[in-house]
Amino acid sequence: MARSHRLLWAGLLVAAAGIIAVRWLFGRALASATERAAQGSAVVTTRCGPIEVQQAGDGLPLLMVHGSGGGHDQGMDWARPLTREGIRVIAMSRFGYLRTPRPADASPEAQADAHACLLDALGIARAAVMGVSAGAASALQMALRHPDRVDALALVVPIAWKPGSVADSAPQVSDEKDEWLLRLLGSDFLYWAGLQVARDQVFRHVLATPAELIHEASAQEQARVNAMAEHVLPVSRRALGLRDDTRLGKHLRPAALESIRAPTLIISARDDGFGTYAGAEYTASHIPGARFIGYETGGHLLVGRDEAVRDAIARWVRAATPR
Repeated sequence: MARSHRLLWAGLLVAAAGIIAVRWLFGRALASATERAAQGSAVVTTRCGPIEVQQAGDGLPLLMVHGSGGGHDQGMDWARPLTREGIRVIAMSRFGYLRTPRPADASPEAQADAHACLLDALGIARAAVMGVSAGAASALQMALRHPDRVDALALVVPIAWKPGSVADSAPQVSDEKDEWLLRLLGSDFLYWAGLQVARDQVFRHVLATPAELIHEASAQEQARVNAMAEHVLPVSRRALGLRDDTRLGKHLRPAALESIRAPTLIISARDDGFGTYAGAEYTASHIPGARFIGYETGGHLLVGRDEAVRDAIARWVRAATPR
């Protein structure tokens, strides 16, 4: 009996030590992520409300509209290399992300108006606009609602409307999966734990990218996509925006694509788990003069395509933007 008690106490001590270690590791990761997410940005007062923004570089202005799980930090992580191409990157946090509050009307149309308000506050008359993933919805609306402000439009793996008859290889996301994703994306600890014990599943189901592509990629690409996944923390400070983005695809409506006059570049990958390829191809085919770049592989994170995509966007912005 004494031996069994000792074993029980030893087991409890090991479990307690494990819990303490996990809490310490999580606390350290969350504190680091929170500090990183606050770096380099400022909250700008606009007539549409406060908007968080980070800027870098000099030259042709590019409004960078981030995707799901992002903020000014995700946008700048992606676009900072463009500053070497004579481009001024203006990376903002969309409604409900980090320090940009979510208003009662958080529709893509209202967000597009807020993009214009931000340019006003920064004293920028016109800019190229780039929307990634869920950020493409408001970028597209800006080209429709404020055509005089948009010199060039780039949509990358865009969440975009398409007719039901357009073939789409990606499965529809069920309401049950939506709820599961929302629980995961509403908790800093659950998301962090998922990265520790099931990172491949996070890539596949949350970031819509085949994990095998990442394992086969270069060390530089693996570092990029792993950093992108980790930089979703602190997810709790992005939760309001994430909830809107998670349901965005089910509430998109047809847009007057034929009326867009901004030179437009659209990029996607056929194996994107969010099924953006068909919508991207459809959108490009209905915007006059739009160029579509479609990759067979890359997933939603465009693994292995990063440098080519940035080069294409830099050339597009330089060619389309008056100097």
